[in-house]
This record gives sequence, C-alpha cells and structure tokens, in this order.
Amino acid sequence: MFAIGADPVKFGLVVSINRPGGNVTGVSFLANTLVAKQLQLLRGLLPASGVIGVLVNPGNPNAVSDSTQAQAAATLLRLKVHVVHTVAERDFDAAFDDLGRAQASAVLVFPDALFTGVRGRLAELATRHKLPVLYPDRSYFEAGGLMIYGSSRTDAYREAGIYVGRILRGEKPSDLPGSWHRRPVHRSLPPRTRSNWRRNGAAGYVIL
Repeated sequence: MFAIGADPVKFGLVVSINRPGGNVTGVSFLANTLVAKQLQLLRGLLPASGVIGVLVNPGNPNAVSDSTQAQAAATLLRLKVHVVHTVAERDFDAAFDDLGRAQASAVLVFPDALFTGVRGRLAELATRHKLPVLYPDRSYFEAGGLMIYGSSRTDAYREAGIYVGRILRGEKPSDLPGSWHRRPVHRSLPPRTRSNWRRNGAAGYVIL
C-alpha cells in the first residue's frame, strides 16, 4: 500500500494505475506535477520578477525531473530560475545567501521530507530575508509559511486508509485500481499575516 507524491508507474511500484498488478496499490497525490502552475502563481505575485529561486534536495528521486520542469516552465513564462541544492538543514543559511546574490524575488520549495521536517526554520529564513516563498503543502502554512499550492495530503492519506480497510477485509491489492488524488489544491495565507493584505495589495502584490 502506497501514498506518494510521485508517479507510481514511473517508479516501478505498479504496472499501471488502473491495473496495478503484483501485490501493491495506492494513491498518488501528484505533488511533483504542479511545478509549472506554482511558477505561474509566483509570476503573478511578482510581475516584475525576473528570477525565482528554487530549493531542491538533489538526493530526492524527483530532483532532476522537477528541475527540468521548472526550467521549461520558466522559459515559457519569461522567467529565470535559480536552482539551489540543499542536502541538510545546515545548508539553509548558505542557500538563502545564495538566493540573495542571485537577486531572487521569490522562492519555490520543492516537495521533500528534508524541507517538511524543518518547515518552521524555512519560514523564519524567508521572513528574515524578506522573500515570498511558495510551499508544496498545508503543513508549511501551519508552520508560518506565506503561501502554499499543492494537493491535500490529509485527503490522500484518508483515501489510502480506505484502501487498507478493503485489503484487510480480504480484497487483493492487484484487484484494486490505484488513484490519482485530484482534489482542489490549497492557496492560503497564514492568519497572522492577513492584516497585511491591504498593504500588500496597495503595493501591487496578489497573495493567494
């Protein structure tokens, strides 16, 4: 049973999402298919921005494909992407210094357990460096992140639990088609920053 943000077919977990085969089935919440839309949202937030920084853990299996998607989307949006690799929390200060030298006007954080585990630290650094950052799921929002755009993991895990119940009642995983979790994504603003809405709006920003 899986619940992942990547393509289960690409990673060899199942033969196809509709006919998993073998002894595995589950849910993909498509965390790694939203890069183009995330960049588009940042482009709308800062129309004058020419550089958007991207935080990537190069050890993530999706790092190369996600970075390639980001570069392709940035070209279409007439943006420049500055990719910064971080492999541990100790790299974060240097990463934000790097973003400053690159004159990044906004930052996109790719989905990764490294970033999720220290999401509060990322939010603090973003505030210190006065950088708007777009994160991949609601847990960052709850830790003080400014913006999120991503699938609901809570809903995806709930759906995965339904699969587990069916398997425990005797159904075979190979007989259960997998699921692409396509519920609407979140676009949010932390409660403590909502008082800045008018000021940010007057400055020409659109915060989703």
